[in-house]
Amino acid sequence: RVKARAGALDAARDLLGTAEAEPLTDVQQAGVDLVRAQLAFVTSRGNDAPSLLLKAARRLEPIDVDLSRATYLEALSAGIFAGRLASPGSGVAEVARAAGTASRPAHAPHALDLLLDGLAADYSDGYAAGLPMLRAALDTFGVGMSAEEELHWLWLASVTAMRIWDDDRWEALSARHVQLAREAGAFSELPLALTSRAYVLMFAGDLAAAASLVDEAGAVMEAIGGNLAPYGALGLAALRGDEAEALALVEATREDVTRRGEGVGITFAQWANAFLKNGLGDYRNAMAAALDAVGYEKDTGSMFWAVVELIEAAVRSETHETAADAYQRLEEMTGASGTDWALGLQARSLALLSEGDEAEALYRDAITRLGRTRLRVDLARAHLVYGEWLRRERRRADAREHLRTAHEMLAEMGLTAFAERAGRELRATGETARRRTVAARHEGLTAQETQIARLARDGLSNPEIGTRLFISAHTVQYHLRKVFAKLDITSRSQLDRVLPAEPASVRRPR
Repeated sequence: RVKARAGALDAARDLLGTAEAEPLTDVQQAGVDLVRAQLAFVTSRGNDAPSLLLKAARRLEPIDVDLSRATYLEALSAGIFAGRLASPGSGVAEVARAAGTASRPAHAPHALDLLLDGLAADYSDGYAAGLPMLRAALDTFGVGMSAEEELHWLWLASVTAMRIWDDDRWEALSARHVQLAREAGAFSELPLALTSRAYVLMFAGDLAAAASLVDEAGAVMEAIGGNLAPYGALGLAALRGDEAEALALVEATREDVTRRGEGVGITFAQWANAFLKNGLGDYRNAMAAALDAVGYEKDTGSMFWAVVELIEAAVRSETHETAADAYQRLEEMTGASGTDWALGLQARSLALLSEGDEAEALYRDAITRLGRTRLRVDLARAHLVYGEWLRRERRRADAREHLRTAHEMLAEMGLTAFAERAGRELRATGETARRRTVAARHEGLTAQETQIARLARDGLSNPEIGTRLFISAHTVQYHLRKVFAKLDITSRSQLDRVLPAEPASVRRPR
């Protein structure tokens, strides 16, 4: 199927060339424009795709309103990817303005219509303007859609859930995206699906499961010759606090996406850099990276995580005006959203800018709200900054409680840099941070062995595992023998008790 996919792309290009050699009607030319634009987006996700899709959407408008509106929505997706590197006149804000003038559908608006109108309003009129339509779009997403249509739009739906701070929707849509992409053997969609799902797992604190999906995405990309930026690997390295790997990925990603015009990759690379440096306590460099990440103001939705990092880094660098300005940008989104995730991060960020009883109330509110989400990383960081504040208030006993919680959570999840930061603060209160001296047995597995073991535990046969990972069934069996030896077990049925299950935090706590 991989070879078939590559051949299909080549064949499509050849057919386009043949078609354009003949006189075409308006309908035929519109079809050619659309296919050419879609090919550009699928093969490179570079900055030529938005203008091509916008041209196709306009040409289709008098011919097929529904197809035209769907093409405007594809142009918005392409504009998000192009970001700050978009060609003149085809940035996401320009595409949104054009989409806002698109012909209305003849029928009652369905999920894709609401998604288009909501994103157009978001970029043109502000976050709050688009929010009701985006929520309505996600409420009805999938209704009346074929599996093929649903698969095509699930990445944008998942990203929208993340942008409106809806972790329930993000969880459900990302899981559905992976499921449909695997079932359909949609290799061009699968890396995006796996990456989106990996981020859900990362922020839930299950870095091992996220790493398995990142490895799978890498295997797919290698097999099909794809060139999506390594967003998953970037996030993992940053969360783990692996400075050498993270910085190498940041630099490589910036070079690659700049060459191809995938500007959102710069935003993500610099967000990862800022997250890493905040964990390491290198706040000046964290602030510089975060400022770069939020520097493209035409796409506020792609940089919202970086605003959170900027606030913390700027406060710690005693650059309070920068922190206050960043907080205003954050509050415009989180205040409108009103979810526990949004308001929890808003409270945590404002607490860093506050003093006395106001700061304490905000820290406690952040912990309460984030504790109602599946986002254990954000919750652990709330305990950390509250503990740091308490220590500076000379309330050592109270500080120890929150720093100990933060240290244990961060160490368990594998956020090494943040865990060490919590450990330093804990030692400053007079308590020694306990080290994890006995590693769980599964931690001795390599990344590929962990991935194979998890798939075997979930009931996949050796051939099914091999198909998913692009290796032979014989190679799968070889790795499973090594897994059994390392885990001191003798059969697949025993994997369930020696491998960690997906944490309860991936599901919303009761």
